Amino acid sequence: MNILFITADQWRGECLSLLGHPHVNTPNLDALARDGMLFSRHYAQATPCAPSRSSLHTGMYLQNHRCVINGVPLDDRFSNWAREVSDAGYQPSLFGYTDSAIDPRGLDPDDPRLHHYSEPLPGIASYTPMRDEVSVEWVEYLQRQGYPERDRPWSNYSVTEQGVDWAQGGERVLPLALKTEDHETHYMVNRCIDWIGEQREPWITHLSLLRPHSPFAAPEPYNRHHDPARMPAPLRADNPDDEAGQHPLLDYFLNHSKFRASDEIRQTQQDMVNYFGLIEEVDDNLGRLFASLKASGHWDSTLIIFTSDHGEQLGDHWLMSKQGFYDQSYHIPLIIRDPRPQADASRGTRITEFSESVDLMPTMLDWLGLDVPSQCDGFSLLPAIHDGVMPDGWREEAHWEYDFRDVRDDGVEKHLGLTMHQCGLSVIRDHRYKYVHFAGLAPLFYDLQQDPGEFVNQAENPEYQSRVLEYAQKMLTWKINHADRGLTETMLGEGGAITRRAPLRHLSGSE
Repeated sequence: MNILFITADQWRGECLSLLGHPHVNTPNLDALARDGMLFSRHYAQATPCAPSRSSLHTGMYLQNHRCVINGVPLDDRFSNWAREVSDAGYQPSLFGYTDSAIDPRGLDPDDPRLHHYSEPLPGIASYTPMRDEVSVEWVEYLQRQGYPERDRPWSNYSVTEQGVDWAQGGERVLPLALKTEDHETHYMVNRCIDWIGEQREPWITHLSLLRPHSPFAAPEPYNRHHDPARMPAPLRADNPDDEAGQHPLLDYFLNHSKFRASDEIRQTQQDMVNYFGLIEEVDDNLGRLFASLKASGHWDSTLIIFTSDHGEQLGDHWLMSKQGFYDQSYHIPLIIRDPRPQADASRGTRITEFSESVDLMPTMLDWLGLDVPSQCDGFSLLPAIHDGVMPDGWREEAHWEYDFRDVRDDGVEKHLGLTMHQCGLSVIRDHRYKYVHFAGLAPLFYDLQQDPGEFVNQAENPEYQSRVLEYAQKMLTWKINHADRGLTETMLGEGGAITRRAPLRHLSGSE
């Protein structure tokens, strides 16, 4: 039995045509969901990329793995899904990246791995090594195809054909200056297809695609899939000042950082056209991958997981990129197809209970019949995939965390009057309410039924005081229950060391 674990970067959870998105067309992922299971309330545990992927790969909340921002090392004492399957005899492969910074302890200060965070996840073999956050092989491939060598390889994602772009008053959105068959998405899928075709034993691979991550520039024909003039208006207050007045952190984001969305609506329209086009390009290439699996006979022996590391603000709340506490940055897609007969009865089911990125490592290990390490904060989704419903005792909310420190720059600390270790927030979000707790700032509380756009902070409203206290207590309970287990399940004494594993929740049909 095989595992194909796919991530696309910065993909908002609603961006599937199966969910009724008015612009995005994703027929191949829709078909995968109809033959598998769609988790429609799936959430990342952190942003940006490295913290989120650390949760994804270790099954741990940010409060435990402590890879808080891009470039912060992931403690080597932690296991991950690749290490676990390697110990079981598999040789997992990687096409793309995991945004991992190596633990520097014990390394020579001149070790080149200390100058970037593009190392592969410990335990996995990279078939597309990265340098300067770009695949070395892909850059070499572009040069063989006759493209000019860029001073900064990352520019291959952003340089468009010459002309006047829509955002500058042009008549169209200009395409990326690469043919779609030369774009990294196509290249990575080709490499993955070729590798799978060479396998003669059970295999596990992680296909990690950069797109639809910014810079937002789509190749032909995907830059023409949508009319920029018909793009939807962003979900936001009438002006940035009204948005910034809601909380000091928003004021910082909108007035003192790179996260501020453009005031020019044409720029936002152009970003949307490219973002949706890049999503559709990924879907088309995944269609090629799925067709290859079917043609080679691997389709009915492969667990397929499709998800993302985090979302994208895309102009909502006057923000771009991914940060803060809004759902747009944390709600992400999750589709799982189990090929075995046990999943036949639930194919095409849509799960509306909350699932989280930390659930994926336990799910993969459970599917292989392997033990789930005590470090994991998530739970296997296999019971839901087989039964069509979540087990009794399943979580009733989603949680995520965001650390807004900058180790190299103390500007945000000075602006907000915080220490570096106070630059953090935690979120608890259920079907009705959302509570945002800050280490050194006032909290936020939203009534999502009355205010789904999250524009009215009710934290100081006397009518909501009992609710605010209730959710603060829920947050504290969650943090205590999910504190780092370390060696807490082991005890020394008469008779030597004994260990007793204990579940984090009582779930019927699992653990």
